[in-house]
Amino acid sequence: MTKNNREQIHQLLRSSHLSVTETRVKILDLFMKSNGALEHGDFEKKLQGQAFDRVTIYRTLQAFLDKGIIHKIPTTDTSVRYALCKSECTEHHHHDHHIHFRCEECGNTLCLDETDVPSITLPKGYAAHNVEVVVSGVCKQCK
Repeated sequence: MTKNNREQIHQLLRSSHLSVTETRVKILDLFMKSNGALEHGDFEKKLQGQAFDRVTIYRTLQAFLDKGIIHKIPTTDTSVRYALCKSECTEHHHHDHHIHFRCEECGNTLCLDETDVPSITLPKGYAAHNVEVVVSGVCKQCK
């Protein structure tokens, strides 16, 4: 982990009113090094041999969700994927209105921030609170 990365992580945790712990630092470092979304199992594999159990990882991810540091990505199976939020997300108020892309070849899930979410017109009497769009196909690295 670079000194700059460590400083960014410490600042992010402090600004989110979370204490700086080894678990939180290592999990955020994995997010920053990742080229896409991560599943709970990815953390277990990458932190293998270290003193982090699955409950600690789960609680850390939940704290990051609650504070607006990460967001969940919908999947077609029972897994949950997580990605770092952009700076405009805050505690209990995510601004992650963007499209996610899941590559059918490599399995990576990416946030496509530059792609507009299509406008959706709902019938009278309905109110949308959240729109989740996942596009599947082949990413540019696998094509």
